Amino acid sequence: MNIGFIGTGVMGASIVTRLKKKHTLHIYTRTKQKAEELIQNGAIWEGSPSALAAQCDIIFTMVGYPEDVNEVYSGEEGIFKTAAEGTICVDLTTSKPELAKQLFDIGKSKGIHMIDAPVSGGDLGAKNGILSIMAGGEESIFNEILPVLKEFGSNIVYHGKAGSGQHTKMSNQIVIGSTMTGVCEALTYAIKAGLNPEKVLASISQGAAGSWSLSHLAPRVLNEDYEPGFYIHHFIKDLKIALDESKKMGLSLPGLELALKSYEQASDIGLSDKGTQALFKVYEDQI
Repeated sequence: MNIGFIGTGVMGASIVTRLKKKHTLHIYTRTKQKAEELIQNGAIWEGSPSALAAQCDIIFTMVGYPEDVNEVYSGEEGIFKTAAEGTICVDLTTSKPELAKQLFDIGKSKGIHMIDAPVSGGDLGAKNGILSIMAGGEESIFNEILPVLKEFGSNIVYHGKAGSGQHTKMSNQIVIGSTMTGVCEALTYAIKAGLNPEKVLASISQGAAGSWSLSHLAPRVLNEDYEPGFYIHHFIKDLKIALDESKKMGLSLPGLELALKSYEQASDIGLSDKGTQALFKVYEDQI
């Protein structure tokens, strides 16, 4: 089938690469130069979201911020301008639950189906086709696109009405924020105590402290590899959304607040374009 994909960044490019093994891929990203390799490998470039939407049965979007999501769908050259009735749109961006509901309602008024389906697993998950996908929207539409989602995801769960996928992703990001803070503090402690950090990881990653972040991102820290599987500036955006949603529900989540403060410190020292594991640099001067 003809599939559209808007936003070919660190994760998006890998998803496109997997999808074009079986489908015709139409792509758009704000900077065409960044998509040149995908174009050379057979993806079809379209000049705008609206131009892409006119060609496709299913459209995936994976952009940076909620305002980008809104522009891609509802802007002057947005998807909703030209998408045919019956088109299925799947937003993989981590965005605001409220926006997901708004886009669902707008789409429904035009006969366009919207699924909010943020993902987790970073660059490695995208490359290996093992992303976790958290979906909200109409269950019948979710079931219809499930075979396509399985081409780049392995843990795919339907959570309920529009916005449910985004709420689930907020839970995910709250865990990651606190976990990465703990990972960085544990490494700081181990090194300061004169221990071999690789041996410490070998001991604690297989026990009760084990986590994806400890197993996959802590080794990157020890190798001084701070390149992004997921950008710090995007993670700060996610944590702010989670905090805003928490306040709307009358929740006090001090662990989330601490994680956001720590990542804002990382951004303040010039690490916003690095991966989330670069949080360790905030602690480094104590060693």
